[in-house]
Amino acid sequence: MNNFFIVANRDKDKGNEITNKIKEYLIENGKKCSIGDEIHPNGKGKYHYTDGDLIQDDVDCLIVLGGDGTIIQAVRDFCKKSIPILGVNLGTLGYLAEIDKNTIISALDSLINDNYYIDERMMLSGKVIRDGKVVYEDVALNDIILSRYGTLSVININIYIDSEFIHEYTADGVIVSSPTGSTAYNLSAGGPIVMPDASLFVLTPICPHTINARSIILPENVTIELEVAQNHRNTSKNIGANFDGDSPFQLKIGDKIRICRSNQKAKLIRLSKISFLEAISKKMIN
Repeated sequence: MNNFFIVANRDKDKGNEITNKIKEYLIENGKKCSIGDEIHPNGKGKYHYTDGDLIQDDVDCLIVLGGDGTIIQAVRDFCKKSIPILGVNLGTLGYLAEIDKNTIISALDSLINDNYYIDERMMLSGKVIRDGKVVYEDVALNDIILSRYGTLSVININIYIDSEFIHEYTADGVIVSSPTGSTAYNLSAGGPIVMPDASLFVLTPICPHTINARSIILPENVTIELEVAQNHRNTSKNIGANFDGDSPFQLKIGDKIRICRSNQKAKLIRLSKISFLEAISKKMIN
């Protein structure tokens, strides 16, 4: 790798201390390195940290400094470029980043010497359909969620698989997760952990008002629709569609979120051969 681009969460890298350290080291070793400005933080605007359309086509690697949230947003900002991403964990848990600020230099040496491999992850594509028209669309690495907010009332959600009605949930919401997202909200909601290199969906209800609701595992080639069902509990002011935890897009009665596998893939750089099960075990224990 010869050309690097750094995306940093400024709240976690105060004064650009780590960002500048990385850039200086790469330049000292004869490599090119640019730094992306943090623009429109907190989910405002069409991108989160850096406009992916402005990055040069010859960039070999994105180095992302922050926590899992920063890495996820960078994946979404740059997914159309298909550039491998190395995550540096400056947060807390850090499922997606295997290195931290204490192992940066050795990691940079591995990249310089092309001693790494790329882990490709499935992504989700979602569209909000209202009166037969697409009114919002986006991609997600972890999950797409239909849920309530701002009120404690449960909502009714119809589930369709390839246009066939499957079930109606009365719940706080429904999560459609990728394998990567299985260790996120899906896990907290009681859903299963899935190997990240799998190609499938996990559909998990959030606090369902029933004793027999379970997660459903679905193949990658289906289309899932979550419909806000007509019910006296449902209002157009407290239901939203969330893509990887972004601010909710407000939904109305009858709206559907149509979800399928995205044509885009996340490319995460790995430097060690530690197994997913071993890594997840360590994270859970810690």
